Amino acid sequence: MSEQLIQDIDILGEKPKVKESCDYKISKDTHTGKSRKLYIESYGCQMNFSDSEIVTSIMEKEGFDTTSQFEEADVVLLNTCSIREKAEITIRKRLAQFNSVKKEKPDMLVGILGCMAERLKEKLLEEEKIVDLVAGPDAYRDLPNLVSRVDDGHKAVNTVLSREETYADINPVRLNSNGVTAFISIMRGCDNMCSFCVVPFTRGRERSRDPQSIVAEAKQLFEQGYREVTLLGQNVDSYKWARDAETNQKKGIEKSEAKDIVSFAGLLEMVAEIHPDLRVRFSTSHPKDITEDVLWTMKKHENICKYIHLPAQSGDTRVLNLMNRTYSREEYFEKVDAIRSILGGECAISSDMIAGFCTETEEEHQATLSLMDYVKYDFSYMFYYSERPGTLAAKKYEDDIPLEVKKRRLNEIIDKQREHSLERNQEAIGKTFRVLIEGQSKRSENQLQGRNSGNKVIVFDKKNYAKGQYVNVKVTDCTGATLKGEIVD
Repeated sequence: MSEQLIQDIDILGEKPKVKESCDYKISKDTHTGKSRKLYIESYGCQMNFSDSEIVTSIMEKEGFDTTSQFEEADVVLLNTCSIREKAEITIRKRLAQFNSVKKEKPDMLVGILGCMAERLKEKLLEEEKIVDLVAGPDAYRDLPNLVSRVDDGHKAVNTVLSREETYADINPVRLNSNGVTAFISIMRGCDNMCSFCVVPFTRGRERSRDPQSIVAEAKQLFEQGYREVTLLGQNVDSYKWARDAETNQKKGIEKSEAKDIVSFAGLLEMVAEIHPDLRVRFSTSHPKDITEDVLWTMKKHENICKYIHLPAQSGDTRVLNLMNRTYSREEYFEKVDAIRSILGGECAISSDMIAGFCTETEEEHQATLSLMDYVKYDFSYMFYYSERPGTLAAKKYEDDIPLEVKKRRLNEIIDKQREHSLERNQEAIGKTFRVLIEGQSKRSENQLQGRNSGNKVIVFDKKNYAKGQYVNVKVTDCTGATLKGEIVD
């Protein structure tokens, strides 16, 4: 298996998928007569995809149409990821492509957004001179001003992190939307200091968005025909919004109400109650924070999808301590047991796994494999450890596991997940699921595909059905990655 393949892997069961050079880009062109065109690409997590929709909304109001061809753009923006070294290497290669076009089109402005911008800051402008503009995740409102500075002949940078910014008042432009599913950002930042992770340094401290603005956005999406929303946060279970007593008194809210707190379980219920036909997903959960209140809320509402992404990272308590994950192997098992007890065995669980973290022994690697045997994840996202500058692990520990050992351990994790994904999918054969149709199957124009509550892709004959409808599908066969079925009454 090639180094590229095993370093950037997304396992859905049957076979690994190599991520494309661009995870997400503008797929539509707008022609409203505005004077300039914007092109934007996103890399990494769903939060970056959601942020790009916010950025596009801001820029459209400042006189930009969108284009799906970067050669036609006046402003090219890359919303970047720093979670692994390969992500940054990929982005640098893409910048080289943009700059080759820029030589023929010198007025083109190239900018870096997101986590890589926050991590490298002025270095991208002053030392490497590969971009004109750098904006961190909390500086997107300042983008029009930054573009104006570049237009005036200056380099422009804003990487100031905020303790308040949530972009709650901005209506995102749904860039690559299928018109059925959409992301809603409910919080920003992360207070967990996992030793391998750059996110707390690139996205700042946790802050939760006003629940009323989240509900309003979800309602609007439903009215526009969307039938599924995914609530996004680095750690959604730590969502907590409290009314500020002084501010709300000015709005006429009684003092006794000012200390009301909305938890993640409360927010889930508020969104689920919008309409029974609006499905609700969420990502990501941290094992230390997910509560039984959340699980009971999921059980109470049929339209809250029975799927939880619960990253383990390792199956060994000592390694988890080095990672600063703040839970033990046994405590992780307790969370999984609670999920199975309250939601049943059909609730899908996925994970993240890191092979070859600093000082990991062969026995500790085997502990990860045995944890996987216990949980039997439906699918997982798996990587070998890549040291990131500035993280606690880079400062405190030696990256001492040889690359060939990391690769071999990752391959063993991949093989284990293939086995479990196929086993879990085989358990679905003969069962009937409510499926939201998301569009045409990738392999045949005569078939449709959608996902069930457990986030499993199901493919079936089209008949007279269309995107956005719910259908009941009986599973007749499967691969490790996909369920196959037929529509039933």
